[in-house]
Amino acid sequence: MNPALDYIPWTGWPVEVEWGLMKSGQVLAIAIYLLLTLAFILLFDRKVWAAVQLRKGPNVVGPFGLLQSFADFFKFVFKEIVIPAGANKTVFILAPLITFVLAFIGWAVVPFANNVVIADLNVGILYLFAISSLGVYGIIMGGWASNSKYPFLGGLRSAAQMVSYEVSIGFVIITVLLLVGSLNLSTIVENQRDGWWMWHGFRLGNFVEFPNNLLVGITMLAMMVVFFVSALAETNRPPFDLPEAESELVAGYQVEYSSTPYLLFMIGEYLNIVLMCAMTAILFLGGWHLPWGAVDDPVLGFVVLGAKMWFVFFLFAMVKAIVPRYRYDQLMRLGWKIFLPTSLVAVAVIGYYVTFMAPAAQTALAGG
Repeated sequence: MNPALDYIPWTGWPVEVEWGLMKSGQVLAIAIYLLLTLAFILLFDRKVWAAVQLRKGPNVVGPFGLLQSFADFFKFVFKEIVIPAGANKTVFILAPLITFVLAFIGWAVVPFANNVVIADLNVGILYLFAISSLGVYGIIMGGWASNSKYPFLGGLRSAAQMVSYEVSIGFVIITVLLLVGSLNLSTIVENQRDGWWMWHGFRLGNFVEFPNNLLVGITMLAMMVVFFVSALAETNRPPFDLPEAESELVAGYQVEYSSTPYLLFMIGEYLNIVLMCAMTAILFLGGWHLPWGAVDDPVLGFVVLGAKMWFVFFLFAMVKAIVPRYRYDQLMRLGWKIFLPTSLVAVAVIGYYVTFMAPAAQTALAGG
């Protein structure tokens, strides 16, 4: 190794130490940003729900109720942790910790702007699949360790629900990967830099590809809708909050949890919701790029992606406020009999387009 590269000239520290400190700073900054975002997005969720019901929602703690989430946080932290006498105490405590940690580390590969990402992996999509697949264990462990039939049934419901909709989400993402040819999330965003007509949620492309691009545009618009609805089910959001159906399961897998362990479950769930909002923006809405062109400035890109995430979460909140809850058999039927066949057909359509139609369009563009 070249000795000149072993140390940073102005600090005298080894390169490995400097790199480690830089990455630690990035992780800390993003963690703080996500926690603050969760505080206000939870308030926003409650405010939207209240507005639909023609009431004010939280408006006492702080100006316009802005500090309500922080007051709730301190209430949870300082309350007593109650563990049922018959519970498996080790697994009971590990379950919310696993949910919380997995929800955080999934953000490691999410690009917030141009060159603003903790780990720019070439297999970022596979990494997210792996983390989301592990996330179900926290809920199953919490339901089983409580030693009560209601949490156990809620955990089983959640496991079946999450596994079912991960299948359709996987096929939807394959359609995007076919168009881009990469598993890297930054590359997926850069593929949409030219404008809204190249965003994967619409994908009208250029005039040379018409009317082939119309077929692709309709297919990808349908896939964006399937991804959005599947994200609701994957994160147990209404109208698919069957694992937490109070009328049937007394709040489901987390009914025996209180204080900080319950807070960890809640933070993990909302982190996954915000992650799905970010993935919707990255995969289908151009990521940090504006509708009329590319954005290379990291600060502006950070703001643009954040605005798109808030918009998608607003749709999440509106669905929660206006759509009645599904029955469990309706939930399973939608996932396996409608979304799965639809996404499979979409994969075939996009695969045919990429293999046979796109090369012809590229030849026409090149004047061949």
